[in-house]
Amino acid sequence: MKKLDRLPTHAEFAHVTDWVFDLDNTLYPHHVNLFAQIDRNMTAYVAELLSLDPGEAKRLQKAYYRDHGTTLQGLMIHHSVDPNDFLERAHAIDYSVVPADPALGEAIKALPGRKFIFTNGSTTHAQMTARALGILDHFDDIFDIVAADFVPKPAGDTYDKFMSLHRVDTQNAVMFEDLPRNLVVPKALGMKTVLLVPRNLEYEFVEAWETSSDADEQIDYVTEDLVGFLSRIVAVA
Repeated sequence: MKKLDRLPTHAEFAHVTDWVFDLDNTLYPHHVNLFAQIDRNMTAYVAELLSLDPGEAKRLQKAYYRDHGTTLQGLMIHHSVDPNDFLERAHAIDYSVVPADPALGEAIKALPGRKFIFTNGSTTHAQMTARALGILDHFDDIFDIVAADFVPKPAGDTYDKFMSLHRVDTQNAVMFEDLPRNLVVPKALGMKTVLLVPRNLEYEFVEAWETSSDADEQIDYVTEDLVGFLSRIVAVA
């Protein structure tokens, strides 16, 4: 596990003009566990589609997630599902569990330059989540799985689509993510990379392969406190 030992300074991020944030378990902390609702919906979808019991459906769902980046991509490849139907059903969740975070809103608003949400989910899901957090108005755009032609991170082509669409200079950009494998391409492109981890590093809701290690050279910084991290960046030393 990467240690929480790299605190940012204003000077290290003074050149950044584009701030790119993953959504789930990044803009809100892991312990909110909003994704658990989506996870249950995806398992139910797989069970119904393939007439599997819940245990088998969950195992297959997780295998597709691990092997293809998203459950949806696996289902599209192996079962030709309608992606829009899947996304609608997966994101039929209760967003009231997401607490408003005024401090996060102020921290994002204070960042100089453009801010983007880059998610393997849908734009609607991103909007609902960001609106619940109270931060939606601080972003310039949302790049979702539909804009990516349903090819999820960590695929290199998907990052290329995002960077090209928004003309992002990767040498002056930073990516915030909760999955180490989704930072490999951004790091290779020259972006700064920040990994969000659960509070006290309690990985209760994630698969073992989703966690980081000291061998993950694509990770520049690790934090469990996004607001605190961003506040250090905008504070002039």
